[in-house]
Amino acid sequence: MSLDHAVVWIDHREAHVIQFNESASENEIIHTKSKHSHLHHKAGTLGSGHAAPDQSYLHEVTEAVASAAEILVVGPGSAKLELLRHAQQHDPLIAKKILGIETIDHPTDKQLLAYARHYFKPVDKMNGTGVIRT
Repeated sequence: MSLDHAVVWIDHREAHVIQFNESASENEIIHTKSKHSHLHHKAGTLGSGHAAPDQSYLHEVTEAVASAAEILVVGPGSAKLELLRHAQQHDPLIAKKILGIETIDHPTDKQLLAYARHYFKPVDKMNGTGVIRT
């Protein structure tokens, strides 16, 4: 069974990856191994006050969605854009599969799947691949 779509909800601590089609889904949670929490910028110091993105974490997330034909990336902060930049630099084939980036807060996995099915419904109609039921 082919799971054509993937949605990734990502922040700097974990990523919820759901691959799905119209009748099935598979969930995976990927945690960062980085020990850095928030860094704070102090006046008169060099640097932005932000930790660099955890490249191994981002790589693990892109590997998790490699088999999907179409990907939606969502999340509350900047991690979703860091994932896109990582994919553009290190795996342009996956970057081309990312059809959208949306800002959403902290949904449950069930809410995330419903959101993604609704998001891909018009895309599927345009591609002639059928309609994903909600």
